[in-house]
Amino acid sequence: MLIVGIGGTTRPASSSETALRIALAPAELEGAEVRYFTAQDLDLPMYDPSTEVRTPKARSLVDAIRVCDGIVLSSPGYHGTVSGLVKNALDYVEDLRNESPSYFDGRAVGCIAVGYGWQGAVNTMRDLRGIVHALRGWPTPYGAAVNSALGGLSGGVCGDADLRLGLELVGRQVIDFSQGMRKTSL
Repeated sequence: MLIVGIGGTTRPASSSETALRIALAPAELEGAEVRYFTAQDLDLPMYDPSTEVRTPKARSLVDAIRVCDGIVLSSPGYHGTVSGLVKNALDYVEDLRNESPSYFDGRAVGCIAVGYGWQGAVNTMRDLRGIVHALRGWPTPYGAAVNSALGGLSGGVCGDADLRLGLELVGRQVIDFSQGMRKTSL
């Protein structure tokens, strides 16, 4: 089983990357292969639908999504929405439009939004879920909106037990759905 994690900022160990890694820890413990696309992996050229030329990093991202069983997205809330870095990475999913399955079709997608305040985190969560729906994915029932102003994530660690449980729940729901889908397709 392959689970893809996409998110963070260009700053390694950012709050949104830390949240992503915590969410995917249960998948790794259950033996799933986890591929992370964070920090510099997301430093991609602006998506251009008029060309098929892709950088190695962009090809790696699209190739992983093409074959994965589930996805977890974690975006910082920049000005009340998904960061340009994460949105641009998601724009590359358009390269899967003519494939079967197309986009995120048939896959669970966990959503995490990290903002300095509830407004940014909640708005970003709403936008992530909208993007997942547009890409034909199945957003997990639980999405984690994280208010980084409360200090639960700092220095690459989570100091809040309830926050950790919520983030891990996102990852577990992706795994559970993915395992269920694999059973029904056998």
